[in-house]
Amino acid sequence: MHIRETVTVAIDALRSNKLRAALTSLGVIIGSASIVLVVTVALTSKKYVLSQIEAVGSNLLWVELVRSSDKPQPLSYELTIDDMNTLKAGIPNVAEAAGIRELPMAVVVPGGTSRAVNLIGVTEGYQAIRRLVISRGRYFDSVDMQMRSKFCLITGPLAERVFGTENPVGKNIRMGELTFTVIGVFRERASTFGQSEVHDYSVIIPFTLMKYYTGTDVLRTMYVQAARPESVESVQRQMAQLLRSRHPAEAEYDVQTLTAILDVARKISLGLTVVLVIIAAIALLVSGIGIMNIMLVTVTERTREIGIRKAIGAAQREILYQFLVESFLISGGGAVIGILIGLAMPVVAQYFLPGNLRVPVSPLSVVIAFVVSCSTGLFFGYLPANQAASLQPVESLRYE
Repeated sequence: MHIRETVTVAIDALRSNKLRAALTSLGVIIGSASIVLVVTVALTSKKYVLSQIEAVGSNLLWVELVRSSDKPQPLSYELTIDDMNTLKAGIPNVAEAAGIRELPMAVVVPGGTSRAVNLIGVTEGYQAIRRLVISRGRYFDSVDMQMRSKFCLITGPLAERVFGTENPVGKNIRMGELTFTVIGVFRERASTFGQSEVHDYSVIIPFTLMKYYTGTDVLRTMYVQAARPESVESVQRQMAQLLRSRHPAEAEYDVQTLTAILDVARKISLGLTVVLVIIAAIALLVSGIGIMNIMLVTVTERTREIGIRKAIGAAQREILYQFLVESFLISGGGAVIGILIGLAMPVVAQYFLPGNLRVPVSPLSVVIAFVVSCSTGLFFGYLPANQAASLQPVESLRYE
């Protein structure tokens, strides 16, 4: 029997039991669609999480003095503007550096309204490193920093809380003994949910004005931006060495990067993908057992047919191929339908997602879903096919 004739006989057998074939392939449809969706969700979540982390700061490193709770630390331990300038000038592959100093403060606006805020003194380069978005007004320029201009920027929630629907740019606010003019409203490009120095109610001013409040010019945190991602590790090492050389040996500094957080995010994404793929594989396993069960029932029902075909000259190999083709058509057809469903769902979901979030579909997941689904059908279909091919013609013809 030619291959075409074998396929024709297999298709006719499936057409005579359409409902059974459809229900048998349902598990394969679910399993193959799950594989495509699992990989798509994993890629999308990984891309989104990594973009959110990277949006906090490009190739970001930050260093802080490790403070002791049991004894006061001398001023010589503190980070300074000179440290920042030396790091920027003395370490290769440093694109930008900035420093900050925080202080709890209360904002008072004309009319007597008061609101607790986080006051942040920043040096030049802070906006570039932290990638702040200016929604209204402008950011500080070099003249503002050098001339100690009494300008400030406030967060959107603070502007809405204090000024309501009015435009805050040009308005005055008082913090302690100094009165500042609001020149802009800012926000983080990617929210850090209060885990950074920027909170909902934050005010940033030129660092040169922080001495009015603190009495010193020391930095609380120093940010450094590496020129390239692959330079982060070497910059981190050189930063630690340089700070040790500029300060007493007893001073300890914690130099951190986003690399560890990115690695954790990748591992979590990989673990999630593995778990979901296992779940999809279980669905395919169940569907494969269903195919084997149905094919065994089919062999029993068609015992007399198999005996007649063998009596008129059909070889054992031809019977085996016929039932394998039936299993392949059930699993392959289910795989195609499942893959189409798996591809359609991300397209539909795209309309409900934020405009900057794209849902990538991996061609590899489509290939894997089809190959695994078809392999499952052939693997679990072999036992019934072999059983059918092994039937003796005389016993088959005698079967009622």
